[in-house]
Amino acid sequence: MSVYRVRHVTRYVYEAPVVHAHHHCHLRPRQFDWQGVAKHDLDVVPSAAVRRSVDYFGNQIHVLEVASDHEVLDVVSSSVVEVAPRPEVPPAGGLAWDEVARRFRSVGAPLSALEFAFDSPLVRAHPLLAAYAEPVFPAGRPIVEAVRQFCRKIFDEFQYETRVTDVSTPLGQVLRERRGVCQDFAHVAIGCLRSLGLAARYVSGYLETLPPAGKPRLVGADASHAWASVFVPGYGWLDFDPTNDVLPGVRHVTVAWGRDFSDVSPLKGVVLGGGTHRVTVSVDVEPVDVA
Repeated sequence: MSVYRVRHVTRYVYEAPVVHAHHHCHLRPRQFDWQGVAKHDLDVVPSAAVRRSVDYFGNQIHVLEVASDHEVLDVVSSSVVEVAPRPEVPPAGGLAWDEVARRFRSVGAPLSALEFAFDSPLVRAHPLLAAYAEPVFPAGRPIVEAVRQFCRKIFDEFQYETRVTDVSTPLGQVLRERRGVCQDFAHVAIGCLRSLGLAARYVSGYLETLPPAGKPRLVGADASHAWASVFVPGYGWLDFDPTNDVLPGVRHVTVAWGRDFSDVSPLKGVVLGGGTHRVTVSVDVEPVDVA
């Protein structure tokens, strides 16, 4: 088991005073069979009325209301998270992927997975996405084997490059230019799988990053992370991280999941006033020695 202390700091600086603000936060990590949350605190400056709730997908959310004038908003999420190894994947690779897709088209498909097989605000099925994935999805190939090879394909063929995309960048552009960040790679993966008739969802969280050999670990140098998950009958949701070509394990901390980024944005809201703004984010994922 791995234990992490996660600190996620978001700062908004506005050009003019904000007189009233409402924000939704997806910042508290999820708790499930192989992940526990020992502690979580949310600090907001200026002070805010905070209400904790659960969204449609079962993610923990905080709803903030800031009623005082402010030109700077700081939201600091601090967590202690315990992550255990995940269940072993099916040794034979599970059902053939095309059989899984056929089952989603039949009566009796599980609704909890089926709802992730359709288009969502930022990810829409398209023949070009299906064509990109098809070479590693030949008929009869076990779904786990195909997805792991697909994960490698994105890792090999896409270039990680910041500041070339944002949340509004169309998937077609990302696919054509083959560059972007983890959010883009997760969206491409989800779009390809849905275009093949499979159920796929977006997962947000954190990844413990290791400093170069002989270099100190830099506080605040980490970042939010994102990966994808595909539904495997008889197993459940199989996470895969195309940015790093791995199946997530004890170094991945899960915060939330949904149809795409729009469902799990760490912080979003509506403000009255403020004009233009600048946002900065600092994330620190620190291993805790439990020996």
